[in-house]
Amino acid sequence: MRSLAAYLSAQEAADELGISLPTLYSYVSRGLIRSETANEARRTRRYSREDVEHLKSRKLQRRDPVKTVEEALHWGAPVMESAITLISDGHLFYRGCDALELARTHPVEAVAALIWTGDLSSDLPLLRQPASLSARLATVLTHVTDLPPLEQFQLLLPLAAVEDMAAYDLRPTAVVQTGAKILQLLVTIAAGGRTQPGRMAERLQQHWIPDDLQATDLLSAALILCADHELNVSSFTARCVASAGATPYQAVTGGLAALQGVKHGRSTERVDALLQEVAVPDRAREVIGGRLKRGEAGLGWGLPGFGHQLYPGGDPRGRLLFSLVESTYPSAPGLELALAVASQAESLLGEFPNIDFGLVVLARALNLPAGAPITLFALGRTIGWIGHVIEQYTADRIIRPRARYVGDTPVKR
Repeated sequence: MRSLAAYLSAQEAADELGISLPTLYSYVSRGLIRSETANEARRTRRYSREDVEHLKSRKLQRRDPVKTVEEALHWGAPVMESAITLISDGHLFYRGCDALELARTHPVEAVAALIWTGDLSSDLPLLRQPASLSARLATVLTHVTDLPPLEQFQLLLPLAAVEDMAAYDLRPTAVVQTGAKILQLLVTIAAGGRTQPGRMAERLQQHWIPDDLQATDLLSAALILCADHELNVSSFTARCVASAGATPYQAVTGGLAALQGVKHGRSTERVDALLQEVAVPDRAREVIGGRLKRGEAGLGWGLPGFGHQLYPGGDPRGRLLFSLVESTYPSAPGLELALAVASQAESLLGEFPNIDFGLVVLARALNLPAGAPITLFALGRTIGWIGHVIEQYTADRIIRPRARYVGDTPVKR
């Protein structure tokens, strides 16, 4: 059963659209708004919030197209076509396949093949061939081992780009080859420069927690759940860079820069700080309540790790990752704390764990090194960035929106 937050009552739906109840029922009969029984005894129905919001955006577009374009850049109406990811009614799909099911049943390499080529069965053998570091890259890596993996990624990617002339071939099949090299390079860096063969999740497990083989499936699921999420800020950045004709290396470098923003991938650090502040399960209500009183939750930033605008009923990625950790490591350190924080966030705010919270809970349960949550996020999302740049190269159109000038009126002389 989906959360009630995904639905509205008849009067709420009518009020949102500024229409009468008979008009609402007409929309339902025409298939514009989905509804389902809410209470058999009272013969009441509830109406899809997602469909209501979609109709609102269409009405605004007809009434004020300029305003629609402006709002589209901030959780508004879709502005670009993509065949990669669909977020609908609380579910996430990669090229029509349920992303959560993929995370349970397929390796990361197969999902990369699906996103890049549309073929889930190909498994891209290239992605099981670890990147061999050139002498120059290996030397640089030895001097930056004290830096977090993301900073290492941003230092070494431009150097690797200089050595890869094939990256200037922007045809889809060539970009798949380049994408595989980029992804394998990042995994090699995250794995401490080790170039042993194996699947990506296995290589990370062998470097981070070599004695815990069952962690591999969890790491694989995390990478898949992070692979793509439509036009998030980092994916949109990667597409903009690619639209200028830049190489996949440069597009991925742009995506990494955006991911490190505190409102995007680095939100995982705010989640970890929240768990450190709570410290013990009994303090969860006190800490979250205190943040709520001080205006540090609910409005503005919200509570780190909870809620997502595209999922009123809860982020399915965070829910799955949290449940996988709970079932695989029921006695893991910090799990009781995470459960207490999640319970109080739902009780006080009506919010549920998102992917950021799931990544941090995973990292704590496995005792991964500092920075592991955003490293997993970056490695997984690189798959999506490559998929988006392939689409953008194929579209062959530069992304260049216009600005609506609101400054001083020029003085004519």
